[in-house]
Amino acid sequence: MRISRIAATSLTVAAAALSLAPAASAQPSEAAGTVVGVESLPAAATLPGSASAERLLYRSTTAGDQPTTTSAAVYFPAGEAPQGGWPVIAWAHGTVGLGDNCAYSVAGPAAVERDWAYLGTWLNQGYAIVAADYAGLGGPGEHPYLNGVAEAHNVVDAVKAATERYSSLSNSWAVVGQSQGAGAAVFTARYATEFGGPNLDYRGGVGTGVPAYIEDVIQLAGPGMPPIALSSHLTAYVLYILSGLRTTYPDLDIDGLLTDTGRTWLDRAQTACIGPLGDELAAAKPSIGSMFARPLSSISDVHGLLAHYMGLPESGYDRPLFLGQGLRDTDVVTPETLRYAAVLQANAQPVTFHTYPTDHDGTVNASLVDSVPFVRALFD
Repeated sequence: MRISRIAATSLTVAAAALSLAPAASAQPSEAAGTVVGVESLPAAATLPGSASAERLLYRSTTAGDQPTTTSAAVYFPAGEAPQGGWPVIAWAHGTVGLGDNCAYSVAGPAAVERDWAYLGTWLNQGYAIVAADYAGLGGPGEHPYLNGVAEAHNVVDAVKAATERYSSLSNSWAVVGQSQGAGAAVFTARYATEFGGPNLDYRGGVGTGVPAYIEDVIQLAGPGMPPIALSSHLTAYVLYILSGLRTTYPDLDIDGLLTDTGRTWLDRAQTACIGPLGDELAAAKPSIGSMFARPLSSISDVHGLLAHYMGLPESGYDRPLFLGQGLRDTDVVTPETLRYAAVLQANAQPVTFHTYPTDHDGTVNASLVDSVPFVRALFD
């Protein structure tokens, strides 16, 4: 993602942290999707054109199936809700970083122009939008980056919370996502019916720039990697994945695999948003190999572990799924995304797949010509 820097003011960040403090003490017995707080959205996180918007705090699940509190932004279209309520689009956002000040409902999207245009299209089509912060972003604990099942819980529980809170929302919903969020949307598509229960009516999903089979690539990380120049954002993604593994599997001793250089950068990634971290990596130009003292492959059955953690489901979809991929996308491994679509088709999954002559960022809005009618048909 070629993205602009988003810097939340210290006042906004402090207010967000304080607002979550009472929610963090909510009892674990509260069901997932239970609303525990409502507050105003910062201007940076408010979608232009929304008639009203709020920030929800709600109960959900994080790594290890542990209960947590997280948050979401909710946007409403202009006008009177139709009979039955506004249909809901659950927005699964792309990478913003790991620090609490990076949370979508605090700082807004990382790619502002791109994402506001995209979400504005859905809003103008008459959908309310529920944009989940993933667990550990803007709330207690660390964010388990690319932990697909945890992110699916967060997205589904945000819809539960929003439909519980607002009578103007329909219980019919679809999920859309980009990049990290495309992975979250795909996992959500696989588990939405199971996680949502009888009170939600899940219709289908959309993912663009899907990070498929990343486990096949990241398993090769280690000190023997040649010092090939990667974009600063790709290096940031590797650090975020290592942080997610450390959060999800503390017994792995991820820090023990790293050099002093690697540990320093991993600690920085733990609090840095993608824009500033990318800038720092671009200036320092550390190689991936320089960060490792031992290879990831020294972990027993590392591929199996990584596949369990981030491997996209290849079957079990009970509603239509749309995937869009830019053929010039270098932020995800495009051949692997093409392979993933082929695997779904071979497995007779209800997938619709389109490619576009664009890069990672360009695919988001280029896909709307196909995804808007696809989603409309889901609700028809």
